[in-house]
Amino acid sequence: MDANNNNNGNNNGQPKMNMPKFNMNWIYFIVIAILIGLYMTGGTDSGQTKKQVPYSKFKDMVAAGYAQKIVVNKNQNELHMFIKPEKVREVFKQSVQQTGAEPFITVEIGSVDQVEQFVSQMRVEKKFTGDYSYENRNSNEVMNFLIYNILPIVVIIGVWIFFMRRMGGGGAGMGGGIFSVGKSKAKMYENGGNLQITFKDVAGQAGAKQEMQEIVDFLKNPQKYTELGGKIPKGALLVGPPGTGKTLMAKAVAGEAGVPFFSMSGSDFVEMFVGVGASRVRDLFQQAKQKAPCIIFIDEIDAVGRARSKNPAMGGNDERENTLNALLTEMDGFGTNSGIITLAATNRADMLDSALMRAGRFDRQIHVDLPDLNERKEVFNVHLKPLKLDKDLDIDFLARQTPGFSGADIANVCNEAALIAARHNRPNVGRQDFLDAVDRIIGGLEKKTKVMTEQEKRSIAIHEAGHATISWFTEFANPLVKVSSVPRGQALGAAWYLPEERVLQTKEAMLDEMCSLLGGRAAEELFIGQISTGAMNDLERTTKQAYGMIAYAGMSDKLPNICYYNNAEYQFQRPYSETTAKIMDDEVLKIINEQYERAKKILTEHKDGHAKLAQLLVEREVIFAEDVEKIFGPRPWVSRAEELLEAQMRAEAERMAEQRAKELEEKGEAS
Repeated sequence: MDANNNNNGNNNGQPKMNMPKFNMNWIYFIVIAILIGLYMTGGTDSGQTKKQVPYSKFKDMVAAGYAQKIVVNKNQNELHMFIKPEKVREVFKQSVQQTGAEPFITVEIGSVDQVEQFVSQMRVEKKFTGDYSYENRNSNEVMNFLIYNILPIVVIIGVWIFFMRRMGGGGAGMGGGIFSVGKSKAKMYENGGNLQITFKDVAGQAGAKQEMQEIVDFLKNPQKYTELGGKIPKGALLVGPPGTGKTLMAKAVAGEAGVPFFSMSGSDFVEMFVGVGASRVRDLFQQAKQKAPCIIFIDEIDAVGRARSKNPAMGGNDERENTLNALLTEMDGFGTNSGIITLAATNRADMLDSALMRAGRFDRQIHVDLPDLNERKEVFNVHLKPLKLDKDLDIDFLARQTPGFSGADIANVCNEAALIAARHNRPNVGRQDFLDAVDRIIGGLEKKTKVMTEQEKRSIAIHEAGHATISWFTEFANPLVKVSSVPRGQALGAAWYLPEERVLQTKEAMLDEMCSLLGGRAAEELFIGQISTGAMNDLERTTKQAYGMIAYAGMSDKLPNICYYNNAEYQFQRPYSETTAKIMDDEVLKIINEQYERAKKILTEHKDGHAKLAQLLVEREVIFAEDVEKIFGPRPWVSRAEELLEAQMRAEAERMAEQRAKELEEKGEAS
């Protein structure tokens, strides 16, 4: 009651007057009327007066000497007779100044020949001495008049109204216009449940979903937590690699909570005008306060929340920093924003400003990581629902074939598999379609038409057989799946492995992996006698891994247990001396050379098996782990992944052999 009384007393007891709301449409109407009036008074016929008369009166007027000239329109069967100036008052009852120049009468005629005979007779009798002519005006003269005279004016007025509307408003949602440039561009969903996305649609990420579920509980039942003295979190930052489902998680929170949901990208705050970003931040939170409790979601917040420069003279961007300052103030400033929870997503958390990351603004950092084996199974189950699948499809095998894949990558695999199955006119999507899709995404499109000499094909086979041989005889190397000498993308050949998903990586495992990577170059040197550029990617990966072992993991004999991680505080200089850098270079060179010699030693011991493997690869282009086992025997170290993989690979090898035999039969029949 007090609030109502206060509101009623704002006008000092005076009754509130309801003034009519100003409407721009009246101005548009007045301007259009003025333009039409000006046009009608100053148009094509503004200086002419006309009058309709019958044909008999026309003859009398010509005989009386009223005609100055006669113009006959054949298409419309009418004529215009222009009156002499001295006869204007007798015909129109007006002076020449009132009628304008060249007033005329309009006469409908039945036959042009009759008019010609009449005019000829009047010429003989000296009663008409003016010009007699014809014109072929189109029957749709009115349409031409509208198109060439009225339409341009309408277009100009329409364009003017369009720009006036854009300048004058458009609303915050449109984000266009000069006067609305400072308005927020956020998309507002009145009820987050309208998104129809819940936590059931988010596969995996059990830990992240648990923390986000607590935020939903805060919005649904805040008294449960505030009664114990707790405060509702002001914000949560979703951090993780691209494609892991950060935006989907935010939509699920809105769908579960059923509260208004404001969605905006970090780049939407950036504008060419000074002060626009800060204005949009203030407008966004102003709208959110009116809808509280609600959720604000800022995607890719690193576009506006990047760390501010400590030295403004060196690349500081005042406009971006002003926008960030406005965001910091709105999230946790002098005022309060009760009931507003701010969610943000980024894959570059290390670049965000420390003031933005502190508790009180983003109270929680929720890591949305790449899915592990079990989570990939859940993601596959979600994306496989709309597909027509083969009954024998093993989802566990698919999950093991996609280590390091994000949720977006798995969705892409499922879609590619469906496209491949449709391309081959298969009724269902089978295991081979998924394997081809994984190969397509990782290695690129197969280039069977790439022109290569026989020597190059054999060199590639020897190189890839070197990788396969080394990985077979090293204990911690990843299990081999298949080896291919068919070019894909930028690679001329590839060896496919099934990585063990280890939480910790030992020094021995890293050395075995480096040795396997160097096996291709070692095989070229041993069995071809010369090396090629085909090992560039292998050398790059080996060098990076070696420097990681020395500089970050402390796995060096001369620099043990030391990590030279280059964090944000060392932007302009390395955190070690030139002497240490030389030691690191020497250690990296030593490790790589040791593993290279080790690879050559293993290849020398099994050179006969390597030669058979390379020849088989030349003949078949693709070989599997079962083929390697037939040549070298069972692998000395069998991992759990290999045991699960063996049955799958045996079936795939049989299918590939049948397909190869069928292709050879078709080639023989064609020849």
